[in-house]
Amino acid sequence: MTGLRNSAADPTNSTADLPDSAVDAARAEIVRVGTSLFARGYVHASAGNISARVGDGHLITPTDAALGFLEPDRLALVDAGGEQVAGDRASKTLTLHRRIYEADPTARFVLHTHSTHLVGLTLAGVWSQDDVLPPLTPYYVMKVGHVPLIPYHRPGDPRVADLVAAAIADRAARATPIRAVLLDRLGPVVWGPDAATALAVLEELEETARLWLLTDRRPEPLPGHAIDELRSTFRAAW
Repeated sequence: MTGLRNSAADPTNSTADLPDSAVDAARAEIVRVGTSLFARGYVHASAGNISARVGDGHLITPTDAALGFLEPDRLALVDAGGEQVAGDRASKTLTLHRRIYEADPTARFVLHTHSTHLVGLTLAGVWSQDDVLPPLTPYYVMKVGHVPLIPYHRPGDPRVADLVAAAIADRAARATPIRAVLLDRLGPVVWGPDAATALAVLEELEETARLWLLTDRRPEPLPGHAIDELRSTFRAAW
């Protein structure tokens, strides 16, 4: 991408003080995760995007990038002010990713996919606006937790970022912090303190959606006493 500032030459840029090894490691992790998601069918074509926090800035996949075929040097590096300093043009969902990092200080890795069963769930009808799926399994309760539905807006619409940030703040105030949201007709956005945690949330969320759709959305949720036991034993945030 032309016209970008040299981050290493700008002392006011928050990414300038990062060692090259830290940025390179984040680039490699994003490429590894994108390759894995594509190989396992969680993403297709150029749908979806991935980002990682690097210092006070972020690395994010380029717009319309195929996540299974990412090139490390083409990932977009963005500083704390949201200005791109290296790589190809950042994903149109950059604003959403940045707001998630601002709203949840523990977030260091964000994934957005168009996973088949979760998009299908929004078409078939979610369990409720506040919880797109019922608490069907103990691992869904422990690893995923509450997942609100975000009403449909076009891809990249900045209003989605406001809605997601508000959902994060609302759940944090209720002491039931969220790790994911589901965008109507567009799929899940999940985050975590590292790539492995974010992946685990995405995988459990997609598989639970698959289970519920395969069973014609008939199963009853776990009973209250079972959820209470998960809270007391595993500190599940439900």
